[in-house]
Amino acid sequence: MMIDKIIQKIDAINAQDPNVETFEGKEYPKELIYGQRMTEMLNEYDHSPSVSLQIAARGQHIKRWTIPRSEYPMDRKGYLRWRTDLKLFHGKLLSEILEEEVTDANLIENVNDLVTKKRLKNDLETQQLEDVVCLVFLKYYFSDFAETHEEKKVISIVTKTWAKMTEKGHKMALALDYSKKDLSLIEKALK
Repeated sequence: MMIDKIIQKIDAINAQDPNVETFEGKEYPKELIYGQRMTEMLNEYDHSPSVSLQIAARGQHIKRWTIPRSEYPMDRKGYLRWRTDLKLFHGKLLSEILEEEVTDANLIENVNDLVTKKRLKNDLETQQLEDVVCLVFLKYYFSDFAETHEEKKVISIVTKTWAKMTEKGHKMALALDYSKKDLSLIEKALK
């Protein structure tokens, strides 16, 4: 199936990530496991996601390590520039992969629009992808983030994350299994 081949190509690229993450005692290339988590969460979120959404979720961070945050000014403006450059890079790379495998220009455009968040808040699938991104952050990365940042910043990030999500995303986020400490931070952010 075409989507399986595209997912394999995305995974093959992300398997090259020199950064590793240890999960349940095993090391994984960081962006490979991120893509797998995105797919897993998307399937929990929507039992029949579109092909575009499946590809965008899996490729959300494709080859992300090649544009390190450290190459940008360490301020808000630098952060936003980095995020914009990443989105454009991910969209371009996914478009190139899709052009090798499919002739459907609409599919290529849809995936690019999803990854670049071109119509965030105006497009259902873009909003669904944003929910999945936020849920993956909360489930897998929030606890470590909270450990390494001041409480005020953590609360601010949770507040901003929450504002990006739909009601469905909120329900799923509240059903995740948090430590008492993490749940306390989330509750503070939601007040």
